[in-house]
Amino acid sequence: MDWKIFFSTFVTLFLAEMGDKTQFAALAASANTRSTFSVLIAVILALSLAGTIGVLAGKWMGVLINPFYLKWISGSLFISMGFWILLSK
Repeated sequence: MDWKIFFSTFVTLFLAEMGDKTQFAALAASANTRSTFSVLIAVILALSLAGTIGVLAGKWMGVLINPFYLKWISGSLFISMGFWILLSK
């Protein structure tokens, strides 16, 4: 286990998810029910599946595309989505 990679990934993703729409969706779902445990399990499973898909897709794409370029492509797409959200009505 590469603990440096583990902790840098954990901290980066944890900070990126704070205040994210996913967190607000989980908050709303939990507020609308008394079955908090069901919401918690659903959130954990959904985020685990999404993360697994991201990791596997990243590994696959890292083989096809130089990671340096992949970092630039993903960063550019992220910024483009931000502009699209800001400029949409």
